Amino acid sequence: MDTFATARIRNVALLGHSGSGKTTLVESMLFAAKAINRQGRVEDGNTVSDFEPEEHRRGTSLQLSVVPCVWEGTKLNLLDTPGFADFVGEQVSALRAVDAAVLVVSAPAGVEVGTELAWQRLREAGIPTMVFVNKMDRDGADFDAALAQIHSALGRGCVPINLPLGAADAFSGVASVLKSGASDEAQAALADAKEQLTEAVAETNDDLTERYLEEGSLPLDDIEQGLREGVLRGQLAPVLAGSATGGAGIVDLIEAIIGYLPSPDQAGARAASAGGQEVSLPADPNGPLAAFIFKTAADPFVGKASYFRVMSGAMRPNQEVFNSTRNESERVGQVFVPVGKAQESVPHLDAGDIGVVTKLAHAVTGDTLTTRADALQASGLDFPEAVYSVGVHPKSQADLDKMSSALNRLAEEDPSLVMRRNGETGELVVLGMGDTHVDVMAERAKRKFGVELDMRVPQVPYRETISKTANTEYKHKKQTGGHGQYGHVLIRLEPRERGAGFEFGAEVVGGNVPKEYIPAVEKGVVKAMQEGADGFPMVDMRVVLYDGSSHSVDSSGASFEIAGSMALKQGVRTAAPVLLEPIMRVSLTGPESAAGAVVGDLNGRRARINGMTPQGGVAVIEAEAPQAEVQQWATSLRALTQGRGEMRIEFDHFGEVPSHLTQKIMEAAGAK
Repeated sequence: MDTFATARIRNVALLGHSGSGKTTLVESMLFAAKAINRQGRVEDGNTVSDFEPEEHRRGTSLQLSVVPCVWEGTKLNLLDTPGFADFVGEQVSALRAVDAAVLVVSAPAGVEVGTELAWQRLREAGIPTMVFVNKMDRDGADFDAALAQIHSALGRGCVPINLPLGAADAFSGVASVLKSGASDEAQAALADAKEQLTEAVAETNDDLTERYLEEGSLPLDDIEQGLREGVLRGQLAPVLAGSATGGAGIVDLIEAIIGYLPSPDQAGARAASAGGQEVSLPADPNGPLAAFIFKTAADPFVGKASYFRVMSGAMRPNQEVFNSTRNESERVGQVFVPVGKAQESVPHLDAGDIGVVTKLAHAVTGDTLTTRADALQASGLDFPEAVYSVGVHPKSQADLDKMSSALNRLAEEDPSLVMRRNGETGELVVLGMGDTHVDVMAERAKRKFGVELDMRVPQVPYRETISKTANTEYKHKKQTGGHGQYGHVLIRLEPRERGAGFEFGAEVVGGNVPKEYIPAVEKGVVKAMQEGADGFPMVDMRVVLYDGSSHSVDSSGASFEIAGSMALKQGVRTAAPVLLEPIMRVSLTGPESAAGAVVGDLNGRRARINGMTPQGGVAVIEAEAPQAEVQQWATSLRALTQGRGEMRIEFDHFGEVPSHLTQKIMEAAGAK
């Protein structure tokens, strides 16, 4: 593929609810631009942008893919993103690589949850956007109803620049609001739409407002220029209609992208830092090199592929660059442009373009490639918090040997996956955005790296403590010829406040336990506390050695260590032991209308609601809930809030397990 000047590039992400037709739209745009000679179908698993076997099997996009095409001398880098909520991290990555977006809405379904969430993300990022109402040829398609929902959910700044001719079986194409040529019956609707578009454009600019009020209309050039500026400022979002499967409206969409969405040099400078100072980087091919890695692909055969956006300067092959995020040098070999799963070599990529390099030694998603002299660095990516947990175990010894490496590679590929080793249970826990997210991770581990994983609900790191004071005595005495073993201790167990920790004291008088053996008793007590009386570590207690006896020949440190350990285990039984569980602080937001259902569900999970604050249709709920009840609650929250709920979970404290559950937990632990 040729290289393109910055002004002749458009970087556009396609976002929308799952099933709105983004992948088919990319395919249709490629076909219209003659980048492919046959339009693939998602159902047939032969589209350019959905190329992973997991995507074919599920019939939906699971990762972002980059697909370029050329239309009349302008290069469009199209980034197809998943609409499914579990893969929102792919949208986050895509938005750092683009200057604009197309929000795809299904005409029969209208504005869905994924549409609204994507729109919020685009507004927060300040990304110029247009809306494409897709599937106008499907049963139930109603452009007016879809537009009314768009206005209600996304705002009145969404203005049609073309209109569909008919709908469903009667859909025959689209007509431009700004260009003549439609049939007589469409003229009235087009005239009305042009009036609305003119008003919307006039409201974005004081000069245009004044001219419109004076003259009652605006020249076509002023409307188009005002629309362009309104889109760039986020005041307006052009709305177009069409059908990705039939191809109607696709050329209009491509021309609107080129005409109204910004090129990299129009989109504004990108923020970075150098030497601790904030700098702005315009998309200047002659500027200092700065390339941001927004995606990493793990391939067991090709190696690591790093997808980057050239923020400034030009990326050239066969050069050494500086990874300013890692403070490491990297060797760039060939420079490619990605075309779905394929790659085409290019002589260089100028500022604003998107490319891929392979086999970088240190680079991961969120890193910046620059020169050591310039040391430019962009901020990393901020992914949503992963809140769905699974314990990951290898299915065989062969899988164990490869598991760690495979999971690290997959976490590089998808940074919204988080890997943690639980220090208390020893279990490897993977956190994702939902059950589908971690299921796909396991499928990729098997396909790419030959590792089969067994995924379970994670083990909860329970602990144990005592609730009353108890005295206990243990005598360790053993005679085996020669020196024997003798250690005799009397200890007192005292409960402490939650979180106070462990304390050891000695009140021995008269040398009944020689001083040199007291540390051994403490060592034995600590060891027994780590093992616990029932297999769970013991916390928040004071152990006092208050008496004992020794033997002049048979006593030793080892004997007193055993005596201390056994005395602790024996004494716990009479000190009213209680089981403790981690209690998490849960902060969540969701629609106010769903707050009752969410609170009810939390109450059924032994949660304590600390507060609920309504904020303009959104409820903010603060609660405390046992870790055992919320490790995989993200899926339920999504169902309760129709996908609009978000939450954060962090450890708060250990709380007592209700007595009716303690026995079950003890039995389950004993069965392992």
